[in-house]
Amino acid sequence: MKVLVTGANGFVGRAVRTVLRQAGHAMLPAVRRPSGLAEERVVGDIDPATDWRAALSGVESVVHLAARVHVMNDSAMDPLAAFRSINTAGTLNLARQCAAAGVRRFVFVSSVKVNGEERATPYTEADTPAPEDAYALSKWEAEQGLRQIAAETGLEVVILRPPLVYGPGVGANFLALLRAVARGMPLPLGAIDNRRSLIYVGNLAAAILCCLEHPAAAGKTFLVSDGEDVSTSGLVRRMAAALGRPARLLPVPPALLRFAARLAKKSALAIRLFDSLTVDSSAIRRELGWSPPFTLDQGLRETAAWYLNQGASVSSRSS
Repeated sequence: MKVLVTGANGFVGRAVRTVLRQAGHAMLPAVRRPSGLAEERVVGDIDPATDWRAALSGVESVVHLAARVHVMNDSAMDPLAAFRSINTAGTLNLARQCAAAGVRRFVFVSSVKVNGEERATPYTEADTPAPEDAYALSKWEAEQGLRQIAAETGLEVVILRPPLVYGPGVGANFLALLRAVARGMPLPLGAIDNRRSLIYVGNLAAAILCCLEHPAAAGKTFLVSDGEDVSTSGLVRRMAAALGRPARLLPVPPALLRFAARLAKKSALAIRLFDSLTVDSSAIRRELGWSPPFTLDQGLRETAAWYLNQGASVSSRSS
């Protein structure tokens, strides 16, 4: 099938391009400006006014990855309006034009943050959404709008809510933690006994492919993960093993770390390091027969190999 991929040059987009080609599909990257990719379709900025008609010509399915992503220190005057313009209105504009162009299926990559930020028990698709920030709210509003468009037009919408995605090319907090472990820095995380779900970018790409191809995926929302939850301290140990480095963990009491995070105005980061957020990904396994092709350790080894080969220089330039 011919598949248009938005955000095709991004972290997840590169992995999706690979699995689509391997599966024999015609992959059409939608890009903001010319980038040299084969058969790319230049669409400019994605917003409520983007004209997708030329890009959608002959397209059977769309994978929508492009988004204004969550940032820790947002400089926008009105963050919610900025997120809504791209993530909500921009997504719905694309979906409406997909329906008008005869596109059959629309796979939308949302976020587990639609469910919430932290909970002791795993999130499921049946839980009442509880988005807590502007990014998550914009994704939830996009989900609701997509379901309405699907009901009105027959467009087959599939929604995926991944937790933290890691793999070659990863950035942000995961890269910072990887860099710290690679440099042998002592980390005060030895006493953290939380549980976090993650998903390797290759596993997410495989789930997207499954949702494109499987007839039973239409109209569904799925939570996806590697299927193995890990504590922050356990993640550091397994990162270290993948990197061939010792894990230097100090058993600092979590209460003291939380207090220090509040003083440093890093409470949001503390939630990600200290609290639990897990997902139950049994629905996509049961209904679509999907299973992640990579284990957590395999994903960490691939990520570590990338970092040691080229990511270290990338991260040092961004430090």
